[in-house]
Amino acid sequence: MTLRLLTCFSLVPITLWGATLHGKVELTDARKKGSAEGVVVWLEPVGGRSAPTAGKFVLDQRNKKFLPHVMAIPVGSQVDFPNHDPIFHNAFSNFAGQPFDTGLYAPGTSQKIIFRREGVVRVFCNIHAQMSAVIVVVPSSYFATSAKTGMYRIENVPAGEYTLKIFHERATEKTLAALERRVTVAGDQDLGAAKISETGYLELGHKNKFGKEYPAVPAENGPYSGKK
Repeated sequence: MTLRLLTCFSLVPITLWGATLHGKVELTDARKKGSAEGVVVWLEPVGGRSAPTAGKFVLDQRNKKFLPHVMAIPVGSQVDFPNHDPIFHNAFSNFAGQPFDTGLYAPGTSQKIIFRREGVVRVFCNIHAQMSAVIVVVPSSYFATSAKTGMYRIENVPAGEYTLKIFHERATEKTLAALERRVTVAGDQDLGAAKISETGYLELGHKNKFGKEYPAVPAENGPYSGKK
């Protein structure tokens, strides 16, 4: 008699990862037409926070710009600030969030900062007044930044109850607070469209890290030029 070994496989689907949530942001009364890029959307668990998974991120300095202009990171993450310009840079922030100062550093080098608490960090260069960026430090591993179309996608979200939060750099705190809502995650879902008004937002200028006005011409010659 020949014995056959039968192996049984469960036909019940097993979810190895969490759900995928997607949605869209729409800017109303927008000053910059044609793009809804750079809006940060994240989910915070209701009734208790789990420690987010920290990572390593890059905020590039190239052509006298920070790239990307808006970045979202989990609390505890490290951000590298490589200088790919042929001149010196000095990234800093002295606004609410987490103040920091990389100091002056040369072309082809990099500095790094670890962001240990949540908040909005507005980043500038101490030499070039036109350079700015925003780092949104979130207490969550479930976040996304919108594309130019306004679309975003958050993946691997475990089932549960969450508060959906949004940050847009040209919206008031009151406007953003009104967009918060409860989300129940039980599977993949479309979160729909969130309309964000820029009405009431006032763009304030900034000074250098010493609290002084920037010179009319950036100090890019001599020791700041990066030339030996």
